[in-house]
Amino acid sequence: ACLKLFLLVLLPVGGWLIFASDFVSVVLLGDARTQLGLILLVPCVALTGVENFHKHWFHGAGLVRPPAVTELCEQLVRSAAVLGLLWLFLPQYPERAVGLVVAGMVICEVFSAATLAVLYRRRGVLSGPGEPGAVRRRRIAAIALPVGLNALLGNLLGAANAALIPQKLVEGGMAREDAIAQLGVVCGMTLPMLALPTVFLGALNLVLLPRLARARALDRWDRVQQLAQRALSIVGVLALPAMAWMTVVGPALGQLLFGRPVDGYLLPLAAVMALSCFCSVLGAILNGVGRQGTVAAISLLGGGVQLALTLVLVPLPGVGMGGYVAGALVSAGLEALLCLALTLRHTGLALRPLPWLIAPGL
Repeated sequence: ACLKLFLLVLLPVGGWLIFASDFVSVVLLGDARTQLGLILLVPCVALTGVENFHKHWFHGAGLVRPPAVTELCEQLVRSAAVLGLLWLFLPQYPERAVGLVVAGMVICEVFSAATLAVLYRRRGVLSGPGEPGAVRRRRIAAIALPVGLNALLGNLLGAANAALIPQKLVEGGMAREDAIAQLGVVCGMTLPMLALPTVFLGALNLVLLPRLARARALDRWDRVQQLAQRALSIVGVLALPAMAWMTVVGPALGQLLFGRPVDGYLLPLAAVMALSCFCSVLGAILNGVGRQGTVAAISLLGGGVQLALTLVLVPLPGVGMGGYVAGALVSAGLEALLCLALTLRHTGLALRPLPWLIAPGL
């Protein structure tokens, strides 16, 4: 039922994006070189949807190993596909280079969607008449519409933020090419590099979420608190030392990965990444106890704060990308505090700053 509804929405939206790709790339994104990438994103999104429906079927059934293993393999396939296409076909002009990157993502999604679909079929579909189709669609809509609309608005805020940064840098007196280069260094080099030690988060959330949902369904709040406390301790022990280490080796690692140092804004962006790690796990805890709307609202608020600070700070003379970094820090801090407060409230968990923050931070 979800796949049918997804395709029903995707076909007109994806068709419009392909038809209007020239308008979107030139007018909305301000760079015609993104057109080919936009067109190739449509099949990428379609395959991602198919993958995620099957992935969450496994999560709902309490079978975390198939999607977890598939997701790990997906990272390897994506890296191999993107780098392989670039190695085979470069040099190209910029639009085709972007197209090659997105084509590598499509290959990765073909692998993930096909693998999970085959594993799902091997497990077998639940037998029995089930509930009437109209009832099922209403239940799906009651969950999907509020959360989906919040997620859509969050994506729009993120896209607007990414599109506005170069424009605001230009308003502040920077050349357009330099503005795009600055955006690339921060968002395309420094942040992905800092995210390297956080790959454990996806696997942690995969394991955590169904166990929390099961404990909540059985009204075992002591088990909920135990799982949440353990997850927060793990994040503190892994994320905080890792981000401290990245601030030291970051310039040399950036030189190795990108051929240039990425030491600008490294310390505040490492703090942003550490806060994002806590937000991710706190959000998984809230999702596990049935607070999906709360998580979406907090994320939307953080995106709005980030966008507002980008609009105000980035154009200021002498501030530039520092305004974006400051906005990211304020936004991540606000989201982390709200998620923490609501997690303590809805799970009955006691605040334990020593094992979560102080000890791993030191």
